[in-house]
Amino acid sequence: MSSSTALTQADTIYEQLKENILSCKLPPGARIQINSVAKDAGVSLGAVREALSRLAAEDMAVATAQKGFTVPEVSTDDLMDIVNTRIQIEELCIRASIEKGDIEWETALVAAFHRLQRLPEVDNEERSMLSEKWSQAHQQFHLAIVAACQSPSLLKIRAGLFAQTERYRRLSVPLRKSQRDVVAEHKAIFEATIERDADKAVILTAQHLRLTADIIITSMSQR
Repeated sequence: MSSSTALTQADTIYEQLKENILSCKLPPGARIQINSVAKDAGVSLGAVREALSRLAAEDMAVATAQKGFTVPEVSTDDLMDIVNTRIQIEELCIRASIEKGDIEWETALVAAFHRLQRLPEVDNEERSMLSEKWSQAHQQFHLAIVAACQSPSLLKIRAGLFAQTERYRRLSVPLRKSQRDVVAEHKAIFEATIERDADKAVILTAQHLRLTADIIITSMSQR
């Protein structure tokens, strides 16, 4: 097998495993069977190991001696650490993006917001599961807000934190005990951003992230 083929396989398995972890098809704490993954996907064991090593470097998988790889567990301490760190990074990105954003940035943000608002958050058939199309639009909306940041380092850190919080956010959907107006939350963030009110956009984004954390923490404490 050529090195380019192995790399392509590793990239494919990386994306598949990451999506399964984020969507909780691979639940927290689950052991990832390398042989089974390779067999099911029709790829080499080396490609799966390479993909898992990349995921471990992003804290999306845990490598344990003699046990292989597992999906990271969830905890309130871990969640709050991730959320609090992300809020700080989001603030830096949002302020820089609002300051430097041009008309193309505004246009892309309007388009991302419009798409997000037009898609249902959950699947019609399974109300406890997020729609994949909505999840992609949600990611693109929040990315569009910070797209003019012009700091690759900050955006890379932000992307990693977004992926970490994404898993918790997806977990929060079936755990909601009260109605949450996610549409209104995003609308308020969008309006503050497009009006270039950085202080308001930062505050609303922090509230948005903390509400998801509160839902998870409340559900965990009731178990």
